[in-house]
Amino acid sequence: MKHRSLLLAMTAVLMATPAAAEISGGVVKVGVLTDMSGPYADNVGAGAVLAAKMAVEDFGGKVAGVPVEVISADHQNKADIGLALARRWYETEGVDTITEVVSSAVALAVQQLTRDKNKVLLATGPGTPELTGKACSPVGFHWAYDNYALANVATAPLVQKGLKSWYFLTADYSFGHALESEATKVVTANGGKVLGSSRAPLNTSDFSSYLLQAQASKAQVVGLANAGADMMTSLKQANEFGLIAGGQNIAALLVNLPDIHALGLNSAQGLMFADSFYWDLDDKTREWSKRFMARFNGKAPGSLQAAVYGAVTHYLKAVEATKSDEGSVVAEQMRKTPIEDFYTHGGSIRADGRVLRDMYLLQVKQPADSKYPWDYYKVLATVPGEKAFRPLKDGNCPLVSEK
Repeated sequence: MKHRSLLLAMTAVLMATPAAAEISGGVVKVGVLTDMSGPYADNVGAGAVLAAKMAVEDFGGKVAGVPVEVISADHQNKADIGLALARRWYETEGVDTITEVVSSAVALAVQQLTRDKNKVLLATGPGTPELTGKACSPVGFHWAYDNYALANVATAPLVQKGLKSWYFLTADYSFGHALESEATKVVTANGGKVLGSSRAPLNTSDFSSYLLQAQASKAQVVGLANAGADMMTSLKQANEFGLIAGGQNIAALLVNLPDIHALGLNSAQGLMFADSFYWDLDDKTREWSKRFMARFNGKAPGSLQAAVYGAVTHYLKAVEATKSDEGSVVAEQMRKTPIEDFYTHGGSIRADGRVLRDMYLLQVKQPADSKYPWDYYKVLATVPGEKAFRPLKDGNCPLVSEK
């Protein structure tokens, strides 16, 4: 009887082994590489880490028979620091996938490393379309938005309303350059004209010289091709310098919910912009968001935080289906699997790694129209992913075969 029990125990171990045998190190590690202390910290940061942890918890804490761990680090929006952290994670700490990576410069560097290491990159925060363009990767995915979609969904309606002349105040690095470039294309394609631009370093505290140039241009619209703290500071100072009082319009090309909360409705009212998520959109977004808020000091999630949850969940589904954490295997399964969660409805992944999902044209409410905390937006239009994002044929992704 003793021998029979031992045999049964050994058989159970042997039968269980294959399920976890393909998972390196007996654990799946998710690394959230993000801005924890800089200008984008409120839009991603600790909220992005929480979203990743919620995805793991909702998945049961295990995948393919092994535990899932979430680790995080601050890349400080510097490509060299981000790349060094990613390399250490991959080479010595057994990280299987990296997510978030809000800085475009960091994301482009990490995407190449991730490809070399055959890992999966879930880029939810960066804006550069090059992640699915010339720099595309078979194991790289661009989840939430990109600068093409922001410009396409938000800029065109303003030009079509008659706001034809534009001047850009741009963050002086790859993200800002790409956002200005995409918006310029949309402006000119719709019969508008760009009168000039000024480029300000990341984390600028005084935009006065740039705003005076914008004011002197007499452009109907001053487009803010920046984000986070830079967007908020430049918008506040534009009000102080009297650009709006003088008849110019301000278009913030990348806005996140925490930005509006920090600005307040009095300063932000009327802003039109594009985004991929709003916490108060429907019952499913509200249910998840209220769970998030209960653990995040009552703060509602922005789109980039919600996107981390969706991306990590989809990754775990692929690991579960393949019983593997090998990058190319998981990536192939991710492309095969439709995306369906509170954040993305009926989503899919193209050959270039672009997630196709709805984008929304939003407008900040007037203070009198806000009925409860974080009731900030009204949805003006829903734009399907096929129309919001750059056509596959125009991205020059080497993974896309010529037809």
